[in-house]
Amino acid sequence: MKELQKDRRDFIKFSTLGILGLTLGAGVVISPLALQAQMKLRPPGAVSEKEFLALCIKCGQCLQVCPYHSIKLADMAKGHGIGTPYIDARERGCYACSAVPCVLACPSGALDHACEKPEDIKMGIAVLEFPNKCIAMTNELVTKEQIARIHTHPNSRQLEQDILDKLDKFEGKPCTICADMCPIPNASSAISMIQSGNGMKPEIYDGCVGCGACEELCPAFEAAIVIKPRLTYEDYYIKGIRS
Repeated sequence: MKELQKDRRDFIKFSTLGILGLTLGAGVVISPLALQAQMKLRPPGAVSEKEFLALCIKCGQCLQVCPYHSIKLADMAKGHGIGTPYIDARERGCYACSAVPCVLACPSGALDHACEKPEDIKMGIAVLEFPNKCIAMTNELVTKEQIARIHTHPNSRQLEQDILDKLDKFEGKPCTICADMCPIPNASSAISMIQSGNGMKPEIYDGCVGCGACEELCPAFEAAIVIKPRLTYEDYYIKGIRS
């Protein structure tokens, strides 16, 4: 009997240690992933990240009303914000809807209802992160193959088809896609093309709201222009804050 009790205690002890070891081991993996939640591009109107994570009830209402299928819900690989909405700009940017329906649909205040129009959106700031990849700077013409990636998105609504129709018109022309496809009503306050050597390059202004359409539509194999989530024009271009 004593031997049986000893075996039972040993089993419990080593099982507990094993579980603890797995937990600690997982922590090594999960901890860096948890930090990624700070860097997600959130939907329009998102309050500060700490408040957002506290207020968001993970209902998915913002996702359901987005007419461009821009919003996704974070899974376990995205860190501690599991179930919270975010936008993968390279896959599908935000198109700054005039009524900002995602904000109107939010019942918890995670998306601030003071954000009523595209100009109120403050998601981040666009940055020409990889100028060597920008085909406008090398004066290359846009090819059908370069814009084919956008056609692979499940474009099921007319608004999404309209994007494709506009994008296809750039084939065979010098690239000005990021500036000419900017969805902000006064796009020239956010981005324009300026002369750069033998080509052109995008110049970002303080009207940029960080919607991510430019990153999505960039025809380079790896986006030359990217969004820095939650940074403002002043943060990045004046104060030099990079993340």
